[in-house]
Amino acid sequence: MALNPRQLAILQSVKEQGSVKTEELAEEFGITLQTARRDIQRLTEAAELERFHGGVRAVDSSTRNITYTERKRIQASAKQDIARQVAAAIPHGASLFMNIGTTVEAVASEMLHHRDLRVVTNNLHVARILAANPQCDVVVAGGTLRHEDLGVVGEAALNFIRQFKVDIGLIGISGIDADGTLRDYDMREVMVARAIVAQSRQVWLVADHSKFERPAMIEMAPLKVVHTLFTDLAPASSRQRLMEELGVRCVVAQMGANSADAKDAT
Repeated sequence: MALNPRQLAILQSVKEQGSVKTEELAEEFGITLQTARRDIQRLTEAAELERFHGGVRAVDSSTRNITYTERKRIQASAKQDIARQVAAAIPHGASLFMNIGTTVEAVASEMLHHRDLRVVTNNLHVARILAANPQCDVVVAGGTLRHEDLGVVGEAALNFIRQFKVDIGLIGISGIDADGTLRDYDMREVMVARAIVAQSRQVWLVADHSKFERPAMIEMAPLKVVHTLFTDLAPASSRQRLMEELGVRCVVAQMGANSADAKDAT
């Protein structure tokens, strides 16, 4: 199905943002709501996008993640809001695991003035960022390097992680099912993430709102392993009830968040 230049631009915009309200698309492209809905209809018929109530989102695959470059762009401002809030909550003198993920990398960028940190990571982007902080000792896992995103995975990384016990395991995830199951795409990454969860006194999950009900194929862990979830929009009431039942604290970072701006959703 042939798409016109505006529809191609809309498709690119939605892919970069992950999900967009119809009204926001109309405003962004200077078109009427009726025209925006027609364009969305054409894009959904082409199986490029899928609708949700009031908006549209990129079509996700349960078997293959989007590229690292796209993951960096999607919800970039939301990730920075989350990162500022998480960094404000990390005490000086803490020990942390930091795993693979663009939101985790955003948190690292906000930790350049923390003191007396010890960070164990299988993410070379995180290691590179934190190398600029002389008050942070960075321990890098060995193993198989994923060339696309510089994540270190495999049996060697798994065995390395198991040697440590840290205060905070800071993890990202590709998708969160309606029942709270945390999901990802690469079994090697999942195995390392499970080891991080097992070796952390507290588990902090960073996930922007686009991760809810994203259909990644591999189960990493149930939501109950998480002590605190940091996100950018308050989850649906059904999810909030689930988190309350499981004892998971949810912190919602507001736009331009600082330590005083976030609020507990649970």
